[in-house]
Amino acid sequence: MMNERVLHFEGIHNFRDYGGYQARAGRLVRGRLWRSGQHATATPDDLQRVRDLGIATVIDLRGDSERAAFPCLRHEDFAGDVLFVPGETASMQGQAAHAEAADRIRTPGDARDRMIRLYEGMAFRGVLTGTWRLYGQALATREGASLLHCLAGKDRTGLGVALIHHLLGVHYDDIVEDYLLTNTAGNIEARIASQSHSLADMGLDEATMRVVLGVEAVYLDTAFAAIRDQCGSIEAYARDVLGIGPAQIVMIEARLVD
Repeated sequence: MMNERVLHFEGIHNFRDYGGYQARAGRLVRGRLWRSGQHATATPDDLQRVRDLGIATVIDLRGDSERAAFPCLRHEDFAGDVLFVPGETASMQGQAAHAEAADRIRTPGDARDRMIRLYEGMAFRGVLTGTWRLYGQALATREGASLLHCLAGKDRTGLGVALIHHLLGVHYDDIVEDYLLTNTAGNIEARIASQSHSLADMGLDEATMRVVLGVEAVYLDTAFAAIRDQCGSIEAYARDVLGIGPAQIVMIEARLVD
């Protein structure tokens, strides 16, 4: 099933279906819960295929700087709504988590430590949590398929998807398995090739690049632990920070669980 989740595009990385998992109230539907990286380099064929998925709502987790630097392309007949919260969802400089992590590191160990520190605070970035809140509202109230994406589709998107999975009762082993699928679905070889010059200019070798451009289970563990430390539980965090309480979860289940 893992390979069946992934849609391969020429210019869009890490595009996949995160439905289909067993949840508390049944099994998540397929073809309604999509996630990906940015679409700034999408080909015309890519855009046609995305249009054909019938996506009604796009939640863009990127910040203003990223949207300006990498404007997403859409098919001329794409009819979905694109929702976001103005501001920066990553660093104050508008860098994605992996780009932020690449600053001031030289070894794979440095990169791993930096990513862990970023995940400790990721769930408490105001504009990002505001955009996740929009996503929760969309899942609870909007018809049709949705797409959640950031720049690489691995950190802000990965944690957001993991939180939704958890709230719907997906087993943590499945949550981690889906999160780690970025390492095979995320076109890492192509991303290394496309970013090799800029990352090499920062003094990063290939092994360090792979850590920066991939994900590890410890990152997700770290984010969940930080949420529990500050809020007591994932459920309390979702209710108080994201506006996703028991009533909203029931509404999401009614739409997205068979």
